[in-house]
Parts: sequence; C-alpha cells; structure tokens
Amino acid sequence: MGSYQDCALDGASAVDLVVALYDGIIRFLYAACDAVDRGDETGRRAAVKRALDIIIHLQARLRTDVGGVPAEALSEFYASTFALILQGSQSASRAKFEQAVACVRNVRDAWRQVAQDTSLNPAPPQVRLPFPHGSHENGAIDVGKMSWNA
Repeated sequence: MGSYQDCALDGASAVDLVVALYDGIIRFLYAACDAVDRGDETGRRAAVKRALDIIIHLQARLRTDVGGVPAEALSEFYASTFALILQGSQSASRAKFEQAVACVRNVRDAWRQVAQDTSLNPAPPQVRLPFPHGSHENGAIDVGKMSWNA
C-alpha cells in the first residue's frame, strides 16, 4: 500500500505490532461510538466487525503452549472483550463500547511498556485484567513472558 502506517510499522518489533493492533481496536470502537451517536447502524456494524476481526487475529496468534498462564489469561481477556463488544453492538450501547475501550487500553498500555527500552524497564509489567477469568491469581498477566507468533 505504501501508506504512512505501513511505513511506520516497517521494522517494528512483534510487541510494537501488537500495540498497533490494540490501537486499531480502540480506533474502531470509537468509530462504533460515533456511529451509535449518529444512529448509523451500518457504520456501527462495520466498525464493530473491524474491531472483532483484530481480536480474532490476536486470539489466533496466541501460543498457549509456549506462553502458559499469561497466554491463557490473554485468551480469556480476548473472549470477554469480544463478548462485551457484541453486547454493545446488539444494544447500540456507547457505554459498552467505552467500557471495552478502557479494558483494551489497559492491556495496550502494558504492552507499550514492554516495547520500551528493556534497559530502562528491566522487569516486565503485570496487567490486572478487568474481567473475571477463572483460575488466574488476582488477574495478573506478566506480558514480558508472552510468546507471539507475529
């Protein structure tokens, strides 16, 4: 394509690409909010589809065999976020979309910390998931131990 975004992602690390995908989810959820405000059902559905496509991609790229508990927790996070976005779409609820944005932004910010210089950040961050998720203690995810197949 040769777009600005394509050039910006050339040479990006796997973590930088994950952050960019989270940014995409957030952008499409805000587009869904705007569509709700305009009463634009087609626009809302298109934006929701794009956000869900990214979540499906992220879910499919998780390697729970390598990433262990953190990967399992992220898998549950993606499933919960997917469900929340669907609820928002079905009820045309800006509040549900904004709740999903807050959750995605929380995890995105943790990934952004990982993307920073490791000499300045020797310990990878832990993220508290905003959703209940079964057996993972306190909802903590050590994103520094994640393995991605980008």
